[in-house]
Amino acid sequence: MTCSSVDFFWRRAARPRPVLGATVLGVLGLLAAMPATAQTDSLARIGPALVRYDRHAPAEKLFLHLDRPSYVSGETMWFKLYAVDGRRHQPLAASSVAYVEVLNEEKRPVLQAKIALRQATGHGSLVLPPALPSGRYTVRAYTSWMKNFGPELYFHSPVTIVNTRTPLSVPAKSAALSYDPQFFPEGGNLVQGVRSKVGFKITDSQGRSVAAEGTVLDQAGQSVATFRTLQFGLGSFLFTPTQEGGPYSAVIRVAGQPPITSALPPVRASGYGLRLEDEDAQQLRLVVEVKGAVPANENLFLLAHTRQQPVVAAAGQLSQGQALFLVDKQQLAAGITHFTLFNSQRQPVGERLYFRAPTATLPLSARTDKTQYAPRQKVTLQLAATAASAAELSVAVYQLDSLSAAGGADISSYLWLSSDVKGTVEHPEYYLAPGREAAADNLMLTQGWSRFRWAEVLAPQPRPLPYLPELNGHVVRGRVLNSATGAPAEGIVAYLTAPSRAIQLYNSVSRPDGSVQFETTQFYGTRQLVAQPNTAQDSLYRVELLNPFSEQYAAGRPTTFTLAEQLAASLQRRHVQAEVQQHYLGKQAVRYLAPPADSTAFYGKPSEQYLLDAYTRFKVMEEVMREYVPGVLVRIRKDGFHFLVPNDNSRGVEENPLVLLDGLPVFNTNRIMAFDPLKVQKLDVVTRRYFVGKQVYNGIVSYTTYKGDLAGFPLDAHALLQEYEGLQGQREFYAPRYDTPQQQQSRLPDFRNLLYWNPSVQTTTSTELPFFTSDQVGRYRVVVQGLTKDGLPGTASFTFEVKPSL
Repeated sequence: MTCSSVDFFWRRAARPRPVLGATVLGVLGLLAAMPATAQTDSLARIGPALVRYDRHAPAEKLFLHLDRPSYVSGETMWFKLYAVDGRRHQPLAASSVAYVEVLNEEKRPVLQAKIALRQATGHGSLVLPPALPSGRYTVRAYTSWMKNFGPELYFHSPVTIVNTRTPLSVPAKSAALSYDPQFFPEGGNLVQGVRSKVGFKITDSQGRSVAAEGTVLDQAGQSVATFRTLQFGLGSFLFTPTQEGGPYSAVIRVAGQPPITSALPPVRASGYGLRLEDEDAQQLRLVVEVKGAVPANENLFLLAHTRQQPVVAAAGQLSQGQALFLVDKQQLAAGITHFTLFNSQRQPVGERLYFRAPTATLPLSARTDKTQYAPRQKVTLQLAATAASAAELSVAVYQLDSLSAAGGADISSYLWLSSDVKGTVEHPEYYLAPGREAAADNLMLTQGWSRFRWAEVLAPQPRPLPYLPELNGHVVRGRVLNSATGAPAEGIVAYLTAPSRAIQLYNSVSRPDGSVQFETTQFYGTRQLVAQPNTAQDSLYRVELLNPFSEQYAAGRPTTFTLAEQLAASLQRRHVQAEVQQHYLGKQAVRYLAPPADSTAFYGKPSEQYLLDAYTRFKVMEEVMREYVPGVLVRIRKDGFHFLVPNDNSRGVEENPLVLLDGLPVFNTNRIMAFDPLKVQKLDVVTRRYFVGKQVYNGIVSYTTYKGDLAGFPLDAHALLQEYEGLQGQREFYAPRYDTPQQQQSRLPDFRNLLYWNPSVQTTTSTELPFFTSDQVGRYRVVVQGLTKDGLPGTASFTFEVKPSL
């Protein structure tokens, strides 16, 4: 990781919040007011270490707004991307590329796209293949920078895709239902004689939450605690284990099912127990209780951080095996706060998460001019986003049916909650409402998770980060290998080009692991890439290109996809809608348009340019060069032809200039001299010394063919030719208009279930967006997602109805 890249991220992210104090029993937690003792010195090192780590590895988040929660094979999936910094959720215009994938149940990608990000947003679409099997899929999105920190940090959203062209497989007769109970002691461990809160989560074999109740039994089969789920299969209970090692077990009862017995985590003879409770409406109480082989008067350190920013730091000392920390809730930022307890050796010995619902949100309202409409009638959507700064919004309007009844992810609950916990959160928006503190605390107990390991934070040197942020364009990654042994090669110059009339060339010097990186520009659509070393100097090596998509996947369990019989009517309707729309749109459904590209060559305006059709055409390249190109001297040596571009810096220099054909480097001049000059349209000559990356060339001689396709020029045997998908071009969402009576009476069927999609709406006050209903009657949902420049997310959703006649 280069310092410049880290600084780039750091300048765009919010500055760290000041370290605040917590009231501690016997010790005042304000670091600035504490004497410079060994105790406070240890505490003072932990907070700054986290700040240094955050500067080295600042967090980046992506949110993806999908147009619908379910699809039929053959439909188009539209989406909008929001990129934010991980601290204050402000738009982060750092990464210029986002990677979007659709994964099947086996976590294999079935669709992939690279989406350009501009000013922290981007949008795109994916056409679902007609043959795509029915199933539950996952849409995930991430940037190159996010690949440094694991796939759990990527954006994930489940979607249902149904192939209505093939009969749904009838599942085998299901076996007895199975359940997966999990228990999570507060702070991390059960310790003998320490009263602890234990969170639990109960799901079925498909990962769906289950309501249940149960009893905790000791080794003798005596009941020592009872419990009941509160919401979404989550709950907690207080429990004091008295038997070292246990075993303690839980007997779980689900309505209509036989009892389930599950073991609790083992009990430790010594260790640290944490218990976080409400002291009152303004304060939290964190009780630390220790047993066993722990120094009686050990110094303890508490650090609380929200999204890697320290907010509370305090020191305390054990007294009779206990310590108490009181924390003012107002010191805690909105979102998830991690309370980490360190022992006297600055080793983390326990952690507890706490969620504080946000109080400041984007005041976002949305409504239509009416609540009911007729088919093919105009709808005026009125949006209002009153905020201190402008808001970037995305809008979707889709038909509600049995498949799409459950809404998708919303930006508020994702940024404040889902993006900072492990696994899938069921109905995350539930926890943001007032009065849900107990349910949120159960979630923190069971799905708590850290973005980093403290060993990395406290390490003397930060670990190197292999993936740089893509600041200016897509970075094509590859490796240079020894052709004979396959071993990585260091210090070899590799070249990358996509032959065309728009001359672009990239080079990179291989690192000790053989890796090379090429930062491309204006790279849209599918291109033929050529990667090669300088075969005149390094003929023993070859270049291979690496998969730009992440090959790491978040943990999860496979599920069985089934559809209830009552969905038959909805599926039939969706099938007809999809078939009619695909027939009506035809090839427009898969048409992507790349933005206008700059055709100027990477070397800019050449010193000399020769349009060969303006001259008498020769059939031998040597005659062309000697007769018409005085700026390039042709020399013949023992090994054949050589070029020399005279300039003020070339005296005594016998090296060839950089020779290109449609942007492809040609290292052997004999090969270009053997090429048919009648296939060349123009010739550019750069007479000055030119720098390409770290390489210096004594001028450039660049040939361009009529079509920019190399015109049959044979590639070197060491060159790699590979088809490569660049950034996705843009597609415009199409929807018919019915402004006139003739349009309304058109006999062309309009079976759209997605009435409107607009991924880029900017507003400071209010905006009106018009669209038309289709021939499909029913209820429609309007979903608006948005984010301000200050980092305030907002979501609005409501429904309206389309009736046959009004």
